[in-house]
Amino acid sequence: MNQSTTVSQDRPATRIEMVDALLNPRSIAIIGASERPNNWAMRTHRNLLRYGFPGPVWPVNPKRDEIWGKTCYRSIADLPDIPDHLLVVSPAATIAATLREGAARGARSATIISAGFAELTDETSVALTRELSEVIAETGLAISGPNCVGNINGNAKLDTNFEDREARIVPGPVGLVAQSGGVAMLLKRLLEERCLDTGVMVTTGSELGLSVGDYVEYLAHDPNTKVILCYLEGLRDAPRFFEACEVAARMDKPVVVLKVGVSQAGREASVAHTGALAGSVEAFDAVAGRLNVMRVDSMDDMIEAAEYFTHSRRPKGWQLAAMSTSGGKRGLIVDAADAAGLGFPPLDSASVKKLEEVLGVGSDIGNPLDAGFAANVSEEAYVTSVRTMLEAPATDVLILEGELPRGPGSARREGYLRAVNKIAAESDKPIVYMSVAAHGFNEYTREMRRELSNVCFLLGADRGSRVVAGAIRQAVWTPPPPLEVPERGPKVAELAAILDAAGAGALDEVTAKAVLRLYDIPLPKEALVTSAESAVKAAEEIGFPVVLKVVSPAIAHKSEIGGVLVGVDSPDAVRRGFANIMANAEAYANADLINGVLVAEQVGGGTELVLGANNDPELGPMVFVGLGGVAIELFKDYALAPAGIGFSEARDLVDQCRAGRLVSGYRGSEPLDRDTIAQVLTALGQLMTDADGRIRSVEINPFTLHAQGGCGLDALIELSG
Repeated sequence: MNQSTTVSQDRPATRIEMVDALLNPRSIAIIGASERPNNWAMRTHRNLLRYGFPGPVWPVNPKRDEIWGKTCYRSIADLPDIPDHLLVVSPAATIAATLREGAARGARSATIISAGFAELTDETSVALTRELSEVIAETGLAISGPNCVGNINGNAKLDTNFEDREARIVPGPVGLVAQSGGVAMLLKRLLEERCLDTGVMVTTGSELGLSVGDYVEYLAHDPNTKVILCYLEGLRDAPRFFEACEVAARMDKPVVVLKVGVSQAGREASVAHTGALAGSVEAFDAVAGRLNVMRVDSMDDMIEAAEYFTHSRRPKGWQLAAMSTSGGKRGLIVDAADAAGLGFPPLDSASVKKLEEVLGVGSDIGNPLDAGFAANVSEEAYVTSVRTMLEAPATDVLILEGELPRGPGSARREGYLRAVNKIAAESDKPIVYMSVAAHGFNEYTREMRRELSNVCFLLGADRGSRVVAGAIRQAVWTPPPPLEVPERGPKVAELAAILDAAGAGALDEVTAKAVLRLYDIPLPKEALVTSAESAVKAAEEIGFPVVLKVVSPAIAHKSEIGGVLVGVDSPDAVRRGFANIMANAEAYANADLINGVLVAEQVGGGTELVLGANNDPELGPMVFVGLGGVAIELFKDYALAPAGIGFSEARDLVDQCRAGRLVSGYRGSEPLDRDTIAQVLTALGQLMTDADGRIRSVEINPFTLHAQGGCGLDALIELSG
């Protein structure tokens, strides 16, 4: 896209127009030009000249009249013409004034390489961040950064990146948006080695102006871009990002995301780097999956995804056919495909018969096909075998084990490659070459790669299979029902009163259950008591047997300190149990933090689940379901969804984790009540909406689910700090 948009004065620029102004400037002023050897300004200036940026480039330094062998200007006001784009490498404290001066002169955009803003938390940096944000809003400038390393647009011969190593600045099929300049530059180099040109590369920095979502939407509309790669550390504007992903899905532009934050340490590292909140990757997947975003776990997988979406057609289904050059390699591909959830259906009888005619009766014909015969057959026989496997009714994707040559001497195999490339151009099914291990490219390899544009070459059976599975998932994806984001409901005032009285930290179980009862979540009959005799009275009213539990905001895991007794079946047992629980609790926590003992109806049977909600720092309220009891800690197996999912989607959420097999009726057992799961999850979504950020998390564990109905036996609610 090279619109060089001129925006009418009677309306503000759209976000796409702002990105266009940033990436297609008419002229550039480098603010902070310096003669210091190899400083960022000098290196960026060198790149602009090296790659042929067509507009004027003016250095600005208040102390110099000449720099880099050309005229240097003392201020923006002294420039001979309007500076369309400001490239800022001056000290952080000067940048707000620079932007005001540039906007007054007619600048439309700026790239702020300088740091010292939102990535830091000291008082000065916080104040500078606030001032810079105000100036950006005031001027309407399109801003990338601060704390970025510049951007590339091969369509405009623009490179404001300060990388010294030579790069290809050309139009290309890959759009790359990264919150780390180092990761962006490495990815671009690795993609180039695979003959994948990055037409647009944006390093977003702290995103005080434009955000990741703005760049994604721009690339979704860019006709040269076939695939959008995003490296994310945290989402400053999650709604904007996912809105852009919706646009990309409509435009049939795959969005592939590598996100830091799989581990807690990773989330903390990303916060330290960008200053952005880093939510859980599970929450990201729950939202991104609704928008057909493909998340990968490594840079290697991201590169393979770019290779696939650049060169291969979209699959129509999950069934694979494959040909390998040896039985051993065939086994490696089968194992990798199985791990990725892919399968190889048997060949139909007509395809088997045709292969027997070509290869001879008695050949090892099956799916995958052991194509060791390829060393001894004609190109015609090889091509017929490929066509037969590809055209088999059950084939959605054809995988050919093999790799690109590294030098001359393989004329026969090169002939096969060219023949397959021609077949792929004529077929509506994708053909994927896949090596069983990664290997390097040299110039001979790259020359042949450029020639064979209709097939992709995936390196490594494991990551290749993951990418094929991801491509299929994208191709067969259907949009889920829209989220039903609830309005704040009639219980807001009552909820606020309970939370106000509770203070901070974790609510005790009685208070937590009072909150849940507001939202009609099924709970057992219970009574809080402070003496043995009142415990006996409560037990007699509820009916034996009962459960006794300590109530204290200081004791989250009651059973671990001897704070729970079950099957208490007589008045004497209640008295003894009360005394024991209080003694155990007082040995663990201060007496003034022990509110008493909860006498509860003992609910028997059922399957233990965990139902809950949490407030993700990036994505807001989420609800979840999984195996309950200690299983949630042992297996970490649960399904997560945005709080706005509807009843039907909430009903089926459990199928995304192991608990779904139990709920559906495992080994002939009676199916359990999914409607109750849906009722609780939608109620929790309403609760989190009404709490308006005051609740960090809710956990009902265990929630016993029956064929009809269910009951939350224990509950923990943590308030936000």
